[in-house]
Parts: sequence; structure tokens; C-alpha cells
Amino acid sequence: MSITNLTSQVKNVVNSESPSMTQNFSWLHRGTVEIFPQPTDADSESESLEKRLVTTNRPLRIKYGIDPTGADIHLGHSIPMRKLRAFQDAGHTAVLIIGDFTARIGDPTGKSEVRRQLTEAEVAQNAQSYLDQVRPILDFDTPGRLEVRYNSEWLSQLDLGKIVELLSTMTVGQMLAKEGFAERYKKESPIFLHEFLYPLMQGYDSVAIEADVELGGTDQKFNIAVGRDLQRHFGQKPQFGLLLPILIGTDGVQKMSKSLGNYVALSEHPAQKYQKLQGVPDNQLEQYFELLTDLPLDKLPENPRDRQTLLAWEIVRQYHGEQAANEAKEAAKTGGKEGAVPEFSLTAVAQFPAKLAYILGISGLCKSTGEGKRKITEGGVRLDGDRITDADIVFQQPSDLHGKVLQVGKNKFVRLVP
Repeated sequence: MSITNLTSQVKNVVNSESPSMTQNFSWLHRGTVEIFPQPTDADSESESLEKRLVTTNRPLRIKYGIDPTGADIHLGHSIPMRKLRAFQDAGHTAVLIIGDFTARIGDPTGKSEVRRQLTEAEVAQNAQSYLDQVRPILDFDTPGRLEVRYNSEWLSQLDLGKIVELLSTMTVGQMLAKEGFAERYKKESPIFLHEFLYPLMQGYDSVAIEADVELGGTDQKFNIAVGRDLQRHFGQKPQFGLLLPILIGTDGVQKMSKSLGNYVALSEHPAQKYQKLQGVPDNQLEQYFELLTDLPLDKLPENPRDRQTLLAWEIVRQYHGEQAANEAKEAAKTGGKEGAVPEFSLTAVAQFPAKLAYILGISGLCKSTGEGKRKITEGGVRLDGDRITDADIVFQQPSDLHGKVLQVGKNKFVRLVP
């Protein structure tokens, strides 16, 4: 069921204390890998999540935590946000936890080495960027449908006694069973004690906000299960875990990642999004439709090219509106891949190496090099969707910039060409 249709069904009850619950859970299971525990599990409670949804006399609290360790979000990150929105539209409360405290540690999940600890200023700037980018997805306006919480609110208040209590709920053996830790221990790579605190802190978030359900990627099952254990320890009813898949990137091979260059950033120009999504491999199209849209999967075009076009149009529409989607589609038809964004030739740059602030000035995106530096410092400059924060960044040669889109604010763009 699409979010639009679901919203129309519940709009008359969204402000009630006991929202009506539909028993059609297609919205719950779409794109969901696992919901745990199930009633058949040996250690589970007697109810399923579906039963709790039907029998609840209050909106459930649906938790999702993000550590703002970077400034930008790609489509892979949007998957749990879209599931949060589905819960919102079914009458429940999304609790979006900004891990401003845990981000200073860094989630060790899937990492082969210790992560760099961020400063408070870096975390705050990244957090604001995250919130700006998810506004097109979540319902920020309906009262009672969204709580944005910062986990420094409770984690910074933990004294040594409480930290010792948290540590006493797990053994070293249990921690070393966690994927990542086990591999590093086997390879004799360093594991620092503060990293052991991360799963416990994420779990304590569930205690602090009294979560009923926690969303996460398939790599987060360990951390979500820790949350269930801690809720039991503190006398709360344990949350359900809902696991979502990791999105394969536009290369059709590896998970979507900025470092691999196979990503589509939420902050990218509509034409860039359209261009990239038109190239999604045929064997990944159904997953993209399932995880990133609300379109019925049984009514998609049979022709793969038509599917690619529909996917690109629909996702651009979601984030930029129908007019922008139509313009991107027409530009792709008439101007090719490059036609939707004005071009700026790097031959106008007097010499390389050249500062990006200087290029901003001579390209007309800024009035001067000085304004270019100021815009970078303010966080208003992006290169191919990546926020630039170093006002003195230098590019050694034109080929480092060929084909990239330079952006200032929301509405000024140029594609850098030879």
C-alpha cells in the first residue's frame, strides 16, 4: 500500500489517542528482511509485532538512530527513513535519535579499524545537514508524529556507577562475538575499550526513549538485541527489531557508498539524480522500486528501459517535485546526460593548481573569491553532492574536476567541463 493511500485512510484519526490500525500490513513488510522476535522463537514474548500494532491503545514509539559522522545522506540511508514515515502514516510516533554523543565514538559495526572520534562542532554541523535532507521524507508537521532527540541528553549524564552497571550486563565473550570485533580480534587488530561501549550506549537509547520498535540495517541486529536486553534489565517491555536491507549501489555490485562512487545523494541536482538512476542495472530495478518508492510492484513496465525511466522520474519527483522531474526527463531526452545543468569551461581558469574558492568566483556562482571562501565556510558549497568545508581546498589539474557539478546553495549549479 502506498504512503499516499495509507495517509488518506488514517488522516481522520492521526490526532486521536488510540489510532485505528489497519490489519493490512503490506506497508510493514514491504522491503523488510526480518522482524524479531517472532512468537515461534524460544525466547520471545507471546505476541508478534503485528499483534501489538492491532491491540495497542496508544501510538507505538518507533526508534531509528543516526550518527552524524558525515554531512550527506544517499538513497541507501533513505530506506529506514521511509519505513519510519510508513509507521508515522499508520498513526505511530517516529523517534529519530541524533547520535551526537555516540558519533564521538563511532559505530564499530563492519569496521576493520577504530573510527576517528569527531568533535562536538563537527557532529552538530552534520546533524543539521541530516535533518535538512530528510525533511522531504518524514512528517515534521503533524503533532505527535515525530520526536527528534539527541542522545547526549541522557548519555552525557551517565555517571561511573551507571556505566559500570551497563558494562555488567554483557561479557567480553558476547562482545567478541559481534561481527567486526571477532574479525579484528582474530587478526590481532586493536580493539579499544571505548568501542565496547557503543552497542551498550545504542541499547541504552532504547531505554531512555522507551522504544517499542527499533529500525536498522541487517548489520544492526546485534546492537538492536542489546537494546532489548537492556530494556529487560531496566524493567521495560523489550522492543521489536525490524531489519532492512542494505541497498546495492548503481554499479549493481557493491553496497551503495560514497567512497565507491556508486551512490545517489539526496542533495544532488535533479538532473544528476535522474542521470544516475537511469543507469541502474536491470537486475537491481525491482529492489530500487521496492525500497525507494511506493509504486505497486505488480504494475511496473515490462521493458527494462521504461522501468529505468519511471524509477528516475519517480525518485526525482519525491525529492524535488513533479515539475523538476519532468524537466530532468526532458533534458535527458533533448540534451543528453549533460543538458540539464549549465556548463562552465575550466579553460577560463588562468592556471592550475587552483583554489575552489577562485573557481566559484570566475564561474559566476559567487561574486568573488572572497564570497566563495565564505560560502564554503558556511557549508553552502557542494561538489558532485559532497559538501566542501575547506575554504582553501586546491585542485591540482583540470581533469580532477571534469564532469563534476559545482553547487552553491540550492539553486546555483554549473557542470565543470574541459
